[in-house]
Amino acid sequence: MRNIEAPQNAEDIVAAEWATVLAYGQDRINPIVPRTAYGHRPLRNLFPMVSHGVLYLSRCIKYPWTHDVGTAFPQAVGGYRVRRESDHTLIGVVETVEEAYELITANLPEGCGPAIDGTAEDL
Repeated sequence: MRNIEAPQNAEDIVAAEWATVLAYGQDRINPIVPRTAYGHRPLRNLFPMVSHGVLYLSRCIKYPWTHDVGTAFPQAVGGYRVRRESDHTLIGVVETVEEAYELITANLPEGCGPAIDGTAEDL
């Protein structure tokens, strides 16, 4: 007899993805970035993904993901440029990763809640 696991809900999938991202080493992303983002409860409920050393957060767990949550891009000269990809808005330029994720949290989309089991079109 096989042990078939019940399908995971969005909350479980988000938690598992955060565990994966938080375990990444320096070769994928500076570990302080996901740790700092995870420290903000509203961000902890969003779906995390890493590309080219940058942490992206989505309000849904399936592709196409949302692009309306700010993203902190490290600058070569130091600090972070925080942008919202959906409308190409520069939210701000800050010195520290902590400031970047405070800015992202303060500028979450209206009604932003935990990531949903769906795509951007489902929001």
